[in-house]
Amino acid sequence: MSSGDDQQLQALAKPTFTEVQASAVVESVFGLKVSKIQPLPSYDDQNFHVHISKTKDTTDGPIEYVLKISNTESSKNPDLIEVQNHIIMFLKAAGFPTASVCRTKGDNTTSLMSIDSGTEIKSYLVRLLTYLPGKPIAKIPVSTQLLYEIGTLAAKLDKALEKFHHPKLSSLHRENFIWNLKNIPLLEKYVNALGRNRNREIVEQVIQLFKEEIMTKLSHFRECINHGDLNDHNILVESSKSAFGDAVYQVSGILDFGDMSYGYYVFEVAITIMYMMIESNNPIQVGGHILAGFESIIPLTAVERSALFLLVCSRFCQSLVMAAYSCQLHPENKEYLMITAKTGWKHLQQMFDMGQKAVEEIWFETAKSYESGISL
Repeated sequence: MSSGDDQQLQALAKPTFTEVQASAVVESVFGLKVSKIQPLPSYDDQNFHVHISKTKDTTDGPIEYVLKISNTESSKNPDLIEVQNHIIMFLKAAGFPTASVCRTKGDNTTSLMSIDSGTEIKSYLVRLLTYLPGKPIAKIPVSTQLLYEIGTLAAKLDKALEKFHHPKLSSLHRENFIWNLKNIPLLEKYVNALGRNRNREIVEQVIQLFKEEIMTKLSHFRECINHGDLNDHNILVESSKSAFGDAVYQVSGILDFGDMSYGYYVFEVAITIMYMMIESNNPIQVGGHILAGFESIIPLTAVERSALFLLVCSRFCQSLVMAAYSCQLHPENKEYLMITAKTGWKHLQQMFDMGQKAVEEIWFETAKSYESGISL
């Protein structure tokens, strides 16, 4: 298949349901009467914010939901979506602020919808989750205390999932999944989207260093299930007033379990650090606070710590390269796809220019300061 065909397939993979069609899905599959529906931003699936009309049967239930329509590629793997749903339910039962998964009229957690597009029949997996209130972290000034708590949350989530069991759990071994951090070499297929410039040179250097320094260490990392996408739009917060009258934020929601896969503890820390750097005024300082929070639950080994710098650079490369590539496929979604790129290239260049030793010194000194009770 030519790369043009491949691009066309990927471009067609994202669902294009209208609001009327999405309302019909909610009513026919989940038996709820829609009063209002509006699209939500998304990467390659389609999401809708759904308000339902109250009836005597739904008086006590929630009135806001999120309808998630998986792209045609993900929809071919119902086992994976089912496992994600059960993880969301498992974490909620364990006290994490995740959504509730709604049952279909047939008492399932997903339903496969077949739509005639005029030229072919396309199938999409649909599911309905309760809507979580709160603001994305991207919309607030993030304190060092909140960064620490997010690091703690990432570790607690991975630790809780050690106890998760499901007959289809093997579906999380997603060997060629582009968003698993161990698949950085797969980015070579997409770097042409960057053109010829310094950004591309950095990406190619990171890929090469990853092959030399990370691939050889993977067997020494401790394996776990990763959320894999604790970004600044997937963590919600709500505020309360402190004794001094200013706003104090607590995590109130964790969204989007679509990138879950088997990975390693150190991957979760690296991914979280990278995304929390995006909105920060002091991006290089972020890593130490996240690391301190994470290590208060799961201390990293020396070999895991030594890989952290390159793993954060690698996640920047994943996000930035795939955003550039996806913009070629979906120019209409450019604003959402380029969120990371607004500051991401600058942060990656800064890390690269400073070098591993200098960045690690800041991270590790900051993390160490928490042990003495004086956070930097």
